[in-house]
Formats: sequence, C-alpha cells, structure tokens
Amino acid sequence: MSIEQILDLEKLEVNIYRGAVFSPHSSDHQRTFGGHVAGQALVSAVRTVEPQFRVHSLHGYFLRPGDAKAPTVFLVERVRDGGSFCTRRVNAVQHGEIIFNMSASFQVDQDGIAHQDGMPAAPDPENVPALPGMKAIDEEGFKAFAEWDVRRVPTADLPHVPGKVAEQQVWFRHREPLPDDPVLHICALAYMSDLTLLGTSWSIHPDARDNLQVASLDHAMWFLRPFRADDWLLYDQSSPSAGAGRALTEGKIYDRSGAMVAAVTQEGLTRYPHGQRPR
Repeated sequence: MSIEQILDLEKLEVNIYRGAVFSPHSSDHQRTFGGHVAGQALVSAVRTVEPQFRVHSLHGYFLRPGDAKAPTVFLVERVRDGGSFCTRRVNAVQHGEIIFNMSASFQVDQDGIAHQDGMPAAPDPENVPALPGMKAIDEEGFKAFAEWDVRRVPTADLPHVPGKVAEQQVWFRHREPLPDDPVLHICALAYMSDLTLLGTSWSIHPDARDNLQVASLDHAMWFLRPFRADDWLLYDQSSPSAGAGRALTEGKIYDRSGAMVAAVTQEGLTRYPHGQRPR
C-alpha cells in the first residue's frame, strides 16, 4: 500500500474518518506502526480546517497497542477556530477503545523573526548504504516501508558532538515523485518520523535490544519550513536520557540545502520484561 493510499482517509460522517489497516496479511506486524496512526490522525485533523491554515505542531500519546489488521476510526473535535490559529483534538479508536490521541495546531501564513541552528555535518546520502531491510521488498517485515529509501549513517562516520551520549543520523526520502500537495508531504513526514527515532536510545546498548520491550509512548512534532518528502531529508537524532524503563529521544530534520524543516521529541518504552534483569 502506497503512502498516498495510507493517508487517503474515508469520511464516515462530519468529523469522523476511517483509515486503512497497516498490515492486513503480515504475521510480522501484530501492532500498528505508530507513525501510521499518527499520520492518519493528522490527516483527519487537516480535513476539518480551512485550506489557509497549515499545521505547525502536533502532540500525541500512544495509549494502547494498535491492531495492525483492523482499520482505525478517527474522531475529530474542533477545539478552537481563531483568526490566526485553530486547534483540533483527535481520538483514534479501534475495537471501541482509544489507542491514540492527538492535539494539532494550525496557523495562517504570517511574518516574524527568523533564525535556525546550522545543519550538522553528515556524509552525502548517495555515499551511505541503504538499509537492506528497507530495500528488499520481498522481506515481509519491511513491505510497509519498501517505497522509502532509508540510509543510516554508519557509526564510524557520525560527527560526534561532545557531551551527547547517544546519536544517530538517517537520510530518507520517498523513492518515487509525490504529488505537489504540501499536506501530503507533511503527513508523510509525520508517518516516517516514528520509524527510527526510538532506536537511537539503544544504539549504544547493542546487546540489550533483543531483551527490551519497546514502544512509542508519546510523540511531539513541529513543522518549521516547507519541504518535500520525495527529496533527501536528514534526520539528526539523539537520546539525551534513558532510565526507569523509558528513553527520551530528540530529532531535527533538515533538507539537503540545510534548512531545518521539522523537529521531533519522543519518549518511548525501553524496559526489561518483568522478572528479567540485565546481565
């Protein structure tokens, strides 16, 4: 299923939408991918605002594991409609229970001060090997992401920042050209923003990953400048803290020209199963 099909929701009623399932046939996906439900939730919110309003932030909580083989219904609450900003709240429902809720804020185009941190050093994406699992569409576990070219910068090539504990850089883009609709590119970025971020937390604990229970707990995202999801984007990620069975992760997303187009913060579950302790 393409990203355009994933993000093309069915309208059931005013403020009520239904999204396609994440993985109807695969036995490898028991849970819905977090970016799938977050991206669809954002689409449902966008459908209820006037076109002059563009989303600038979202804040979501993953409340229950999603069923990868069941569709999700999105209930949108119109919290506020102002002259410059409007706000929407979305509940994502499966089997009668809320699995995810999100608040999204929208703004009309306005002028103000402008600045950004510089883009960190990173090898050219063309010189970074593609992740084998993302490219091999015959591998059942990665069919959902086969349309994306995802390239993780090797640890040896990372420009280490003094004082940062865990770092990771990932280049990604949609393999084929997408329509010019900026809303599609924004929602596609929300979809992909959840794919590799939490992995930053166990990048310095390679022997622990197979023994961890992992899941996204919450997700916050800010959209800063225009971009295209079918052009190379650098996802510069770090995990400043992990403890108590949770890990905090942060990411800044840049286009190839160096413009910071989005920022992401996420906390995820990274705990040992009950009764187990690390060696």
